[in-house]
Amino acid sequence: MTRRHISSGSRFEDEIGYSRAVVDGPDIFLSGTTGTDYRTMTVPESLEEQLALCLENIERALGEAGAGLDDVIRVLYILPDREDFPKCWPALRKAFAVAKPTSTMIVAGLMDPAMKIEIEVTARRRVADP
Repeated sequence: MTRRHISSGSRFEDEIGYSRAVVDGPDIFLSGTTGTDYRTMTVPESLEEQLALCLENIERALGEAGAGLDDVIRVLYILPDREDFPKCWPALRKAFAVAKPTSTMIVAGLMDPAMKIEIEVTARRRVADP
């Protein structure tokens, strides 16, 4: 099987040396993804806007890998403020309604103090049965 790298176009991928996602067989590993608009390299102010962009960025990378949010099997949420996590639940419940992946939430500082959430996912593309 061939390993394939997916880029979001973020300058950080080249500067730090990582890929937005790595596809290895049916498995897809997405790097921690923030609510950054990669076209403008800006971060919206509100948590809700960041979360929406974060999910869009994840969905875009998964789509390029041949999968979608319904194929996510594991999610890691990282937030600097634990009080913000319950505000995310309605959008997360909707995004992962079908997948119902395993998940963990960690409270930690993010690279930019303006960032309010980072999400890392693992997904598996569905392979037709023989």
